[in-house]
Amino acid sequence: MTKRSLDEQMTMRFLKELSVPKALAWILTISAGAFIFLIYLIYFREAADASGEWVDQLPALNAMLNSISAILVVSGYVAVRQKKYIRHMKLMLTAFITSGLFLISYLLYHNFSGHTPFPGEGWIRPVYFTILISHIILSATLVPMVLTSYYFAFSGKFKTHRKVSKWTLPIWLYISVTGVMIFFILNAYL
Repeated sequence: MTKRSLDEQMTMRFLKELSVPKALAWILTISAGAFIFLIYLIYFREAADASGEWVDQLPALNAMLNSISAILVVSGYVAVRQKKYIRHMKLMLTAFITSGLFLISYLLYHNFSGHTPFPGEGWIRPVYFTILISHIILSATLVPMVLTSYYFAFSGKFKTHRKVSKWTLPIWLYISVTGVMIFFILNAYL
C-alpha cells in the first residue's frame, strides 16, 4: 500500500474541509461544556437515589476501563513507532471508546453518589490530594487535546497530529494510571 493511499484511507473528507479555527472552536466549546457539566454533577447537584448495588460496582469498572485505556494507549504508541499506522489508528480509536465508556460510567456513578470525600488522615492525605488535583486538572485538558489530535489525524494533517499527540499521549497515560491509583487509595480508606 502506498503512503498516499494510506493517507486517503485514514482521512475523513468533511474534517479535511473544516478549517482549523472552526474545528478548534468546536472542540473547545464541547470540552468546556463537558467539564462544566461534570463539575456541576459532582459538586453542585444533589445525588439521585441509587437503585441497586450496581452503583457501588461502578468505581471498580472505572478503574478497569482506565487500565484498559492505558494499555491501549501504550500499544498504540508502540504500533506507530513500528510504522503500523492502521493498527495504531484502531488501537487509539479503541482507547477513545474505552475512555468514553469510562466517562459514561463515571457520570452515572456521580449522578447517584455525588461527591466522594476522602477519609484518610496523616501522610496519605497530601499524597492523595496531590494525585487527585493533578488528575483533575490534566483531565480537563485531555478532552480537547484528544479531540484535537483526532481532528488532525482524520483531516490528514499528520505533522500537526504528531505534534499534538506528543503532549496528548503522556497526559492520557498519566490520567489513566492515576485514575486507577485514586481508586485503590480510596478503596483502602473507605
